[in-house]
Amino acid sequence: MGRHKKFNTTGICIPSMHYMADTDAMINQIIEDYIEQGEYFTINRARQFGKTTTLELIYQKLKEKYIVIDISFEASDEYFQSLGTLARGLAMDIADHLHVEGSPEELCEIWESPVSEEFPLRDLGKRITLFCRKSDKAVILTVDEVDKNADNQIFLSFLGMLREKYLKQKSGRDDTFKSVILAGVYDIKNLKLRLHGAEESKYNSPWNIAADFRIDMSLTEAGIMGMLQDYEQDWHTGMDTGDMSRQIYSYTSGYPFLVSRLCKIIDEQVAGTEEFPDKSSAWTKEGFQAAVKRIVYESNTLFDDVRKKLDEYPRLSEMIYKLLFNGKSIAYTPDQLEIDMGIRFGFIKCQNDQVAVANRIFEMRFYNYYLAEEMLDSHIYSASMQIKNQFIHGNVLDMELILRKFVEHFTDIYGDYTDQFVEENGRRLFLLYLKPIINGTGNYYIESRTRSMGRTDVIVDYLGKQYIVEMKIYHGNEYHLRGEKQLSGYLDDYHLEKGYMISFNFNKKKQVGVRKVILGDKILIEAIV
Repeated sequence: MGRHKKFNTTGICIPSMHYMADTDAMINQIIEDYIEQGEYFTINRARQFGKTTTLELIYQKLKEKYIVIDISFEASDEYFQSLGTLARGLAMDIADHLHVEGSPEELCEIWESPVSEEFPLRDLGKRITLFCRKSDKAVILTVDEVDKNADNQIFLSFLGMLREKYLKQKSGRDDTFKSVILAGVYDIKNLKLRLHGAEESKYNSPWNIAADFRIDMSLTEAGIMGMLQDYEQDWHTGMDTGDMSRQIYSYTSGYPFLVSRLCKIIDEQVAGTEEFPDKSSAWTKEGFQAAVKRIVYESNTLFDDVRKKLDEYPRLSEMIYKLLFNGKSIAYTPDQLEIDMGIRFGFIKCQNDQVAVANRIFEMRFYNYYLAEEMLDSHIYSASMQIKNQFIHGNVLDMELILRKFVEHFTDIYGDYTDQFVEENGRRLFLLYLKPIINGTGNYYIESRTRSMGRTDVIVDYLGKQYIVEMKIYHGNEYHLRGEKQLSGYLDDYHLEKGYMISFNFNKKKQVGVRKVILGDKILIEAIV
């Protein structure tokens, strides 16, 4: 058997070496709507969202028609010591690039003479003009990892030079790059620059000439399926590529790193285990859930960065906490700093004008992150930890028993607490109770369609089986009956016959305990606390 491609989660994805979703439509749209129109713009997306690969694909598409100069600020801190070092460093990079591409010697020589020590940036601008005039092709400049030094005044001076030349070219008084593409996490147009520590800062960089970049770079379900079909041609696993792509998309919302990472885990870690001895058994619903379990608990560069950002931005972290545990509805307002940062980092998204966690994998990680901080000091977690083994019978989760024991422990520990405490913390406490029971074997996530102050549905995945637990605040009998019917309909969506409900009831005459409700062809196990 010949050498096969691999799923890649580090560095640039190369079509001849790696299984990749088809992004041709997106790349063509960027070229047609931005580059061909002579736009200067920034591709600002979250970490590991495919920015570098996108620049490489643009380069490959355009290199015959244009001269495409691609540089990166990934490891160029020394460039930003002074305007002189920046000008010399860029001139050196461009010269090297042109030599590798086999460009005419007269074009290479423009970048090889010494840079003016007195006016290095002006010298750099003159070289750009001369280069673009002598070239028989229009020139495109791409700069990756541009926000590595985005808070540097020297960087802003570089942007200012590009801006001045762009405006003069528009009026026919200069020649410069046809299009400039910067790639990074932050929007360079709205950069906050610190000049003297925390003493002085200003907004707005000279990049306010840039066009708004509105193209969705998330992978589509169809794109994921195409990648799996490519894989299937090599390995013939017999997987249902349509169903598998739907599962992957439902957990990742098309976040490129997460898509590739899940596929890589199935291919290289799940396949070959005792439970999934070959690739055919791994590329199944059960194999996929095994991969989800692994990715939720693994350490990787993306999740390390997520945790770092939550630590660095406590107000963003607080907002996500409230979103997860309090059922808090948060209206999408882009001018609110923590919402803007959450969108920029890829942690949250706008869904029906409300803030929502960006994808199911992130949500699981967030739950683990916040619950881990509380587990050691949590009485309800400790109570569950001591009896966790009695809830598993033949690889089946006894959810009814879990609810019965939760009611018992919750009443003992929190029975005298205020209604407000229960309303704000009840759902979080159930998740803490559930965590040691399924930890390491199962996962759970919140169904975003039902997240509200009144109702939250937890979907528990345990060894290929799903359990739906609705957690709700009791608001009268009519509302309660309506909730039962909603849960019954929701069970139809998941093709389940039995569902579970926890009602946090503040009625003093309530009857605490667990009861069985028959609703049509559905069985509802309801716990009242």
